[in-house]
Amino acid sequence: MSARSVQPLIALDAVVVDTETTGLDPAKARIVQIGAVALSEGRIVREERFERLVDPGEPIPASATAIHGIGDTDVAGAATFADAFAAFEAFRQGRPVIGHTIGYDLALFRGECQRAGLSFEPPPALCTRLLGELCFPSLAGYSLEILASRLGVTLESAGRHDAVGDAESAGAIFVGLVPVLKEKGIRTVGEAHAACRQLTGALDGFARAGWVEPQALTPRSVEEGALARIDSYPFRHRVGDVMGQPPLVVPPETTVAEAARTMMDRRVSSVFVAGADRPLAAEAGIVTERDVMRAVTGGGAAALERPVADFASRPLESVAAMDFVYRAIGRMDRLKVRHLAVTDEGGRIVGALSARDLLRMRASDALMLGDAIAAAKGAPALAAAFARMPEVARRLIKEEVSATAIAAVVSHEIGALTATAAREAEAMMLAEGAGPPPVAYAVLVLGSVGRGESLLAADQDNAVVTAVPDDPEAADAWFARFGEHLADMLDAAGVAYCKGGVMARNPGFRGSIDDWRARIAGWIAKTRPEDLLAVDIVFDFRAVHGDMALAATLFDEAYEAAHRAPLLAKLLAEQIGEHRPPLTLFGGIRLSEGRVDLKMGGLFPVVAAARCLALRHDIRLRSTRERLEALRDRQIGAAEDLTRWMEAHGVLVDAILRQQVADLAAGRPPGNRVDPAILGRVGQARLKAALGDLAHVGDTVKDLLFSA
Repeated sequence: MSARSVQPLIALDAVVVDTETTGLDPAKARIVQIGAVALSEGRIVREERFERLVDPGEPIPASATAIHGIGDTDVAGAATFADAFAAFEAFRQGRPVIGHTIGYDLALFRGECQRAGLSFEPPPALCTRLLGELCFPSLAGYSLEILASRLGVTLESAGRHDAVGDAESAGAIFVGLVPVLKEKGIRTVGEAHAACRQLTGALDGFARAGWVEPQALTPRSVEEGALARIDSYPFRHRVGDVMGQPPLVVPPETTVAEAARTMMDRRVSSVFVAGADRPLAAEAGIVTERDVMRAVTGGGAAALERPVADFASRPLESVAAMDFVYRAIGRMDRLKVRHLAVTDEGGRIVGALSARDLLRMRASDALMLGDAIAAAKGAPALAAAFARMPEVARRLIKEEVSATAIAAVVSHEIGALTATAAREAEAMMLAEGAGPPPVAYAVLVLGSVGRGESLLAADQDNAVVTAVPDDPEAADAWFARFGEHLADMLDAAGVAYCKGGVMARNPGFRGSIDDWRARIAGWIAKTRPEDLLAVDIVFDFRAVHGDMALAATLFDEAYEAAHRAPLLAKLLAEQIGEHRPPLTLFGGIRLSEGRVDLKMGGLFPVVAAARCLALRHDIRLRSTRERLEALRDRQIGAAEDLTRWMEAHGVLVDAILRQQVADLAAGRPPGNRVDPAILGRVGQARLKAALGDLAHVGDTVKDLLFSA
């Protein structure tokens, strides 16, 4: 277990620790008590606690006893420091530590280890005193009592100046600080460490006192984790690429013997049991070779003549054909099953997947990423699961997986995160007494997530479409509250609120399918490009939860309407404008504060161009690459130009992704501004060429709007 730099504070698993000593000078003081309590997913786990009295090997001053109440008779026969520290390390299990002025406790541990002849490597640590100063820079002091008063936290007075009690108090302070830190843009362990390093005055004081400065996780520790080696195949292929098809379905009345013969003849290890050829997974069961063996073992030869429905396993576990293979591996591992049904977007069985199909792909923490998101309950668990994504991206870069393929994985998981958050939001509505959804609905992801092109700095772009309700006002009230829960859950999990308000909690991004039809008609009737700002991303939408057929109907109608409205395409083309790449007169990259904005400087024009032309020519695809390939196949535009645009898009995505991974490792929030120096000489040359290839995108789009 490790304190990864990208680990969300809300989901941090840690140990809160405190010590009681013989004095205040860490160079001379001896430890007389170690106390600790576990922190998990944003709460103190009081049942998981540690306490040891320690014999310091010297008299305890009366002044110290007056503070913590521990005297010489209390520690007579107590553990030596070496034994107590070994027990504490066993309790910690490699988890990071949290404490109030933790640098003092770490200095004591270091000194005691030196005296005992033990090696000591400071664990990753967070200091609530420093975090308190980040949150409230103008407070007169940062004691536990002052911070508790500012946060409205009640400390357990009975346990004060007892090591375990003080540890619990520090833990309560940390939990109270997390939402305040989030408001200040500090969400992860890495961001917290980076911000604390800016408190030079406090850190200088710690150094003068001989304290150990709290450290972040070292890069070496990350390398030695479960992701040190990763098989990239499951991240590059989807379940539909490896599934067995067509699925083998037998009627419920089929005998066990007939089912066994069918499996043998078809050389498969399972059959689905249902009354239709293309059943819904929710209505089917499964019988495997092992089920047949168990049936015969338990019932003898007579079992072979019984209907196969008697032995079918239900509910049938499934995975979507469009899911990446790593999600199937993770699901099999979590559920301890060897077979999964493969479903289409409507939930109908289209194939089968067995452990044999996945034999050459190993399961690991990375491969279980997607299933962890799907199975998560609550914002902390969602945040902890999604926090694996940057490390997965970093390792896939090392495996030379293309950045666009990595972006597809990131987007898929943000979609899955949104679906899980939607299910959680529904549960919240039930808990509040609002009842189930008043009408069928679908949750949509828009923009880069819908296109499959999101990277590690995604914010929320989502919407809701519903069937036409009998009581529109009541339905909108339900979905407004649902949208608030959805947005809050996603924000807590690490996908921040959309600054432009493109979220289902806002009226403009939720409504019935009739409402959406009216909106689309209104957009088409606009006469100025500025009226369409933030509207075009809606045409990239993808449904991730709910009634998929409803969403598919809206998608087809939206594209049909856009195709019939050439003025809309012209206005969207005007948004690209006279794009000029961020290059200097002599071909260098134009920088601002050492970086270049590659989203507005490069991605925006090529993404907008592909979308605009796809709408105009009724190309019902979502990703930029798919749209450009379709244009090239239809000979709309010069194949050479479109190929250069695709290659340039890949170069830009790669540069942004590499910078985001580096920024996250350094505790900096990821964005779209890139320092070209991280790309090396060859990478910089590729970036310059890519930007140059997009110099005339706007003009080319206008020429192609009315091509054949």
